Amino acid sequence: MGDKINKVVLAYSGGLDTSVILKWLQEVYDCEVVTFTADLGQGEELEPARKKAEMFGIKEIYVDDLRDEFVRDYVFPMFRANALYEGVYLLGTSIARPLIAKRQIEIARETGADAVAHGATGKGNDQVRFELAYYALNPDIKVISPWREWDLTSRTVLIDYAEKHQIPVPKDKRGEAPFSVDANLLHISAEGKVLEDPAEEAPEYVYSRTVDPEKAPDTPTVVEVDFEGGDPVAIDGKKLGPAALLTRLNELGGANGIGRVDLVENRFVGMKSRGIYETPGGTILIAAHRAMESITLDREATHLKDEMMPRYAKLIYNGFWFAPEREMLQALIDKSQEPVSGRVRLKLYKGNVMVIGRESPNSLYSLEHVTFEEDSVYDQRDAEGFIKLNALRLRLANRRNG
Repeated sequence: MGDKINKVVLAYSGGLDTSVILKWLQEVYDCEVVTFTADLGQGEELEPARKKAEMFGIKEIYVDDLRDEFVRDYVFPMFRANALYEGVYLLGTSIARPLIAKRQIEIARETGADAVAHGATGKGNDQVRFELAYYALNPDIKVISPWREWDLTSRTVLIDYAEKHQIPVPKDKRGEAPFSVDANLLHISAEGKVLEDPAEEAPEYVYSRTVDPEKAPDTPTVVEVDFEGGDPVAIDGKKLGPAALLTRLNELGGANGIGRVDLVENRFVGMKSRGIYETPGGTILIAAHRAMESITLDREATHLKDEMMPRYAKLIYNGFWFAPEREMLQALIDKSQEPVSGRVRLKLYKGNVMVIGRESPNSLYSLEHVTFEEDSVYDQRDAEGFIKLNALRLRLANRRNG
């Protein structure tokens, strides 16, 4: 087990797995455990986690509401980049991990803990995301990853351990769970079990945040999103804080069947996995943000951002939020957002988000230049020389290759 651990901060949900981990840490490491439960808008009551920690005799219990910080300092910066992993995934799980890790390291400092622990398995991305963040923020921290250490290798053995130590086992955990879920204010994901065969359509009961698009209302919803400096600040003219704004977009998107993704993705550890993601508010937000950029960003600035985006998205997916290259890219992205202010109007209808209008005091769109009617600002004859110069190398190559 390595060096003696005196005190560990555990990322604790109050569920079966992390409750078993809590008891296992006390038993195997004979150390004091501090529990940390983060409210990132997962939609669950968190007081039971506090009560469960008390039941284990935990003296230092942290239950923190991080919803506004999550949206303001993690989700919004990512959306300024229009980040999509492998063209589809809005990174809902990935972006939550650095905040949880950051707060764990802060609590370790506050409580004098010499270690942190998480409940991520040895097969997934989350172990990498948590631990890269831990080490970036505290190079000397000790990390305990129970799923890589213990011999509780099956659900049955886990439940036996729980019962032996009087850890309550919910009825739905006694059989194999049909799939595992991760949720926060940006999204909810489902993986495993019934979803493991990518050839099989996901059953409707997997979806919890969005109505079936086929059963969504027959009348479209029109919504307006206001931006200031690249970030959304109001819905339908009403100013809202970061968490409240994303909550409202989730309501609108969910009611219209927006934001469902069935994805086979490439995990950082090397395998492919199939996930079902619901990101209703985020799907509206990325469409609105791109529409706002379309009239306020210079062409080459837009294209440079688009070239950088896959690299930026991959950094977040792989757990490098606190790496210098992500911070460098963020500085470039944030500089680009200075003029991205104005209003976008969208129509939400049966799983679709359609941009129907956009306006900005910083618009680069010039009706005078683009009109098909007569104008006095653009001399069409200038295009001839422009085309000839761009064609010069093509003509020379053709003659050589004759």
